[in-house]
Amino acid sequence: MDLDTKVKLVIYQSTAEAGRPPGIDTVAQRVGASIDEIRQSYAHLAQSRLLVLESDGSSIRMAPPFSGVPTQHTVLVDGVLYHGNCAWDALGIPAALQRSGRVQSRCEQSRRPLDLSVGPDGPEPCSWLFHCPVPAKQWWRDIVFT
Repeated sequence: MDLDTKVKLVIYQSTAEAGRPPGIDTVAQRVGASIDEIRQSYAHLAQSRLLVLESDGSSIRMAPPFSGVPTQHTVLVDGVLYHGNCAWDALGIPAALQRSGRVQSRCEQSRRPLDLSVGPDGPEPCSWLFHCPVPAKQWWRDIVFT
């Protein structure tokens, strides 16, 4: 298995366990590589759109669907709190973990809280509508904003 694959697996396994992406030191230790090698791997994974890094190149902002920073889009699965990058990603967290969870967010138009149970077959019936003002083909122009 190549280094980038090992790094990606450690990031996602650690995030699934802890609710947030690991620090670069943890990744280096678990993979058995230097910090510089991990930084290079992070850059490769970011180029492949598997990670979004902070400007320091060492901190993970996004490991989709997981957020590396607190957001209004929270997901509780088996007692672990996760943050989604957006409401859409929050719905993807239980799917990524293959477990049921509770998604909480808010409507950006009305500011009303949104609370939804998501199981193995998807979300419970609800009246939510998903609206994205930026077309999907343009999301990566500024993925943090989108």
